[in-house]
Amino acid sequence: MPDLNYQKQAQEYYGKAPVIIMGSGASAAYGMSGMRSLAKHLIAQTDVSGLSSPELEAWKHFCQVLDSGVDLESALHQVATSEELTSRIVKATWSLINSEDIEIFQKSLQDSGMFSLSRLLEHMFRSSLRKINIITTNYDRLIEYACDHMRIHHYTGFTHGFFRQLAAPTEITSSRRVNIWKVHGSLDWFQSPMGDTVALSNIPEIPKDYKPQIVTPGTQKYQKTHLEPFRSIINNSDLAISEAGSYLCIGYGFNDEHIQPKLMVKCLRQKTPVTIITYALSESAKKLIIDGGAQNYLAIERGEKDDQSIVYSSLNKSSITVDMDIWSLEGYLSLII
Repeated sequence: MPDLNYQKQAQEYYGKAPVIIMGSGASAAYGMSGMRSLAKHLIAQTDVSGLSSPELEAWKHFCQVLDSGVDLESALHQVATSEELTSRIVKATWSLINSEDIEIFQKSLQDSGMFSLSRLLEHMFRSSLRKINIITTNYDRLIEYACDHMRIHHYTGFTHGFFRQLAAPTEITSSRRVNIWKVHGSLDWFQSPMGDTVALSNIPEIPKDYKPQIVTPGTQKYQKTHLEPFRSIINNSDLAISEAGSYLCIGYGFNDEHIQPKLMVKCLRQKTPVTIITYALSESAKKLIIDGGAQNYLAIERGEKDDQSIVYSSLNKSSITVDMDIWSLEGYLSLII
């Protein structure tokens, strides 16, 4: 085992019933596309038929910016896209992520132990906890699948069923529940022809006259998140962050302005403990947490190989390297369970 201090620190922070924050790294572990793969897919698969000349010019410029090596989020900020072109980009994004998501769901039907998150949630519920809050920037439904495998009810802002409608948290009751706050939307959220948002489970394609409610990076992100259901979801996520006794960040890069401000206030001003487990710590995570004066943190990233981890801790001035996997969720579970 690693130095006892780190295990003790992990257990102490975990014992404070953390709010879980999941980023793209958590889904990448299952083969979901990251920003780079998504950018390639968009260039190849976005439907640009019938667009106006200025829109085609904007699209050409967008592709050139991506080809030059600029990341997808920066490219979407740099190039002004019309509402129609943005809608086409959203549809192409949805088709890639949705197909990958459904493939993972199919695999999980053959492997009930596929999701380490299932084990984590089950273990958390062995206490007196009745609700767990998970905040995610991901569109996919891997968290929902992990809940289902352990017979845990989840709530994402909607009623139950196949054609789901917006519902307040008090409308759905169960003895134990995971609240999943999806601040950038979800693959199963759509704007209906009536203009409201509904959720449709595991469908292979976008229904006619329905629009995916996922917020792609770029300027549209700011406009859309002021509208429902995003406004309520972000409010609930803020509330969960404010009330948390600690945080467990899984594959989260500390780059999202919808989560960051409240999280940093809690970690820096109120000294709320934060645990970060990830393949590679982002520059933002290092700057905000490790170099930013957070007083109670444990950050673990992969070393040079899968069974090696680099541990950064507020208890120690320098990092230590451990010859075991404690950076993945499965590895982290060996520290706390």
